[in-house]
Amino acid sequence: MKKPAINKKSSIPFQEKILFTKHLSTMYKAGIPLPEIIETLIAQTKNASFKKVLHQVLAEIENGQSLSSALSVYPKIFDQFYISLIQISEESGTLEDNLDFLAVQLSKDNSLRKKVKAALLYPAIILTAMLVLGTFLNIFILPRLVDFFESFDMELPVTTKILLFIARLMQKDGVLIFSIIFILLIIFRFLIQRPKIKFYWHILLLKMPVVGTLVSYSQAARFSRNFGTLVKSGVPVVKSLEVTADTLSNLKFKSDLSEIAKTLSKGKYIGKSMENKKYWEYPAIVSKMISVGEKSGKLDEVLLYLSDFYDDEIDDLSKNLATILEPILLVIMGIAVGFVAVSIITPIYELTGSIRK
Repeated sequence: MKKPAINKKSSIPFQEKILFTKHLSTMYKAGIPLPEIIETLIAQTKNASFKKVLHQVLAEIENGQSLSSALSVYPKIFDQFYISLIQISEESGTLEDNLDFLAVQLSKDNSLRKKVKAALLYPAIILTAMLVLGTFLNIFILPRLVDFFESFDMELPVTTKILLFIARLMQKDGVLIFSIIFILLIIFRFLIQRPKIKFYWHILLLKMPVVGTLVSYSQAARFSRNFGTLVKSGVPVVKSLEVTADTLSNLKFKSDLSEIAKTLSKGKYIGKSMENKKYWEYPAIVSKMISVGEKSGKLDEVLLYLSDFYDDEIDDLSKNLATILEPILLVIMGIAVGFVAVSIITPIYELTGSIRK
């Protein structure tokens, strides 16, 4: 059979991977042979790219490759965390149990992503609305006011002079100003993708009020869940830390966790290592709880508890964020609208008053 062409760097929706894992777990528990499971999943999936991937995975399995080996060809879909868990499960004969556990953890990770997006959605919508409104006023409304107010034979209020200055600027160089802003945003986005700059940008994000807390909690939740899952599945601790580091998106969290993994070879404990001030991004409760888990021999349970704890913290933060930001953003919009209204109405009122006299 001719193998379908597939880009090994292609990716699929995260939900697709969760469904694949759940269905794989259910059918494997039922005792269905692995090749037959993959054939069934090929027939079920509606994603064309993923269907091609599964065809290739099936071919590898029929050629005698293990499931972990067949999946590892597609790192954009099945990351090192996923592959390591499948591999250790195959070696220990616990694939049936761990597939179900992996599906649950992937669902929780997906829920975490949605919570973080939801927390940032409301302020993003309000800020976008303010930007659109401000752009509309500056381009279409303010330039028309210049000639109107300059025809007044009177001393204009300070607020009106400021508004006219902005209006003239938009009338003369508005297109140029917005073009420069757009280009600067593109340059900024390009620069923060450079590894060295991106690292310091991620540090800056962690130090921002509210946003920093949200990023810190989300990374702590993912670290705890992925590390705890790997340890529970029997993956060696050092290997678990190295794999978990690759699953973190914040480079400060990621690089420091890799460094902590190296210190373990010197006989140090994870909790004790995390107390180092250079690893300030990891919340103090994480190091304390890990130390408890290491001493009690229940590290995996402690880590999974921490992941649930930070999931709840993110949930609370996202709800509080909307409550806190709503009045602040409304006040800012009110001030902006009030300033424009006063700047326009005041000279008109003074003019009509002088005419009456």
